[in-house]
Amino acid sequence: MSNKIGKKIVGYDVVSKKDESISTGTIAAEETVASELPSQTASIVQMHERVERPEMLLGSTYKIKTPLSDHALYVTINDIVLNPGTPYEKRRPFEIFINSKNMDHFQWIVALTRIVSAVFRKGGDVTFLAEELRSVFDPQGGYFKRGGKYMPSLVAEIGDAIEAHMRFIGMIKDDTPDEHRQKLIDDKRREYDNRQVADKEGQTDEAGDFPSEARLCIKCKTKAVIMMDGCLTCLNCGDSKCG
Repeated sequence: MSNKIGKKIVGYDVVSKKDESISTGTIAAEETVASELPSQTASIVQMHERVERPEMLLGSTYKIKTPLSDHALYVTINDIVLNPGTPYEKRRPFEIFINSKNMDHFQWIVALTRIVSAVFRKGGDVTFLAEELRSVFDPQGGYFKRGGKYMPSLVAEIGDAIEAHMRFIGMIKDDTPDEHRQKLIDDKRREYDNRQVADKEGQTDEAGDFPSEARLCIKCKTKAVIMMDGCLTCLNCGDSKCG
């Protein structure tokens, strides 16, 4: 097949058979790599509702003991492992169960677990579930859990357990204070302890490790805010009105 040249020739190079074979081989190799990339990408399994449940799932159980009931709630979250043994291996929540001897909340707990499990199996970013549940407030008032953290409702504590599990499997990054802020918190706590003349006979309350007169922190929901040098400072997360 001949090609018609419609422009003026300003230069030329002689192509040997060796150069032509190298060029052809390079093009063929690039086409092979390009054809393999989509297949490798397509083999990565993402979480979606058509993923079948395996015979065995890994799970974790969280105990919730509230002052609202004499019986504890046990929240079990089972995870599915996607792409095991590959660089794309990841663990994602698949289903949730909540059990308790107290049957007062049986209906809405069953409904909640089924809805949350369905959202888990839909895939995508499901971390919003924890925040949505933690935003539920009980009209009769909340309570403080062990450690001084405020829970506005029982549903909020279930959301707190889901968030803790998502942090455990790596879906949510840990937002603990950095080295500088942690040093600031430790210094503030040490300074406060040094100012205490008496131990007040070891008096403690639901705040746990924090002073009994501490206030509730609006940022971390922990009763750990004290007045230091005329400024309200949280001994748990380091939040301060003075920056």
